[in-house]
Amino acid sequence: MLIRRLFRTPLTWIAITVLAAGSAFGLYWFQPWKLLTDAEVAERLSTVATPATSPAPTGSATPTSSAPPASPDAAAATLVSSGDFISHEHDTSGSARIVRTADGQHRLELVGLDTSNGPDLRVWLTDQPVIEGRDGWHVFDDGHWVELGRLKGNRGDQGYPIPNDVELSDLTSVSIWCKRFAVSFGAATLG
Repeated sequence: MLIRRLFRTPLTWIAITVLAAGSAFGLYWFQPWKLLTDAEVAERLSTVATPATSPAPTGSATPTSSAPPASPDAAAATLVSSGDFISHEHDTSGSARIVRTADGQHRLELVGLDTSNGPDLRVWLTDQPVIEGRDGWHVFDDGHWVELGRLKGNRGDQGYPIPNDVELSDLTSVSIWCKRFAVSFGAATLG
């Protein structure tokens, strides 16, 4: 009887509507299910030539070993800079590298990335230093940054083209940036 009377009052329906709208907004904003799911990406990365081994000094008794001939793709990309990820807001591992392809274009490649999934994750090149610990979580939007796009997946290998007008000498780090909460999940110094 009390329950019937309760559902007949307008205040009850207003409270139910507010709670439902608040719950829907909270689910959209925080997207908690992403912490329990992974998006794996397995894009083909550039083949980067490794330097050939140097020949042994003259007079050495050991035979010189030469590296196998490079495949046609090996000369297709040159390593410009690279670095390993450190964790910020979420555990993050893997490495990042910038390569110059045979046609002169630059590309950021994330190799073996492993981080948490989250809402509104982006890949940023920035001029800010990578700082370990909580002090480094929020620095990347303080200076100059270039967004290369949404993070394709929180695990695996993936590549992002870098626009031609980006001055790479000014950008010294990469961040997996949660734009919604203005926090870095992880970052790498590019050196």
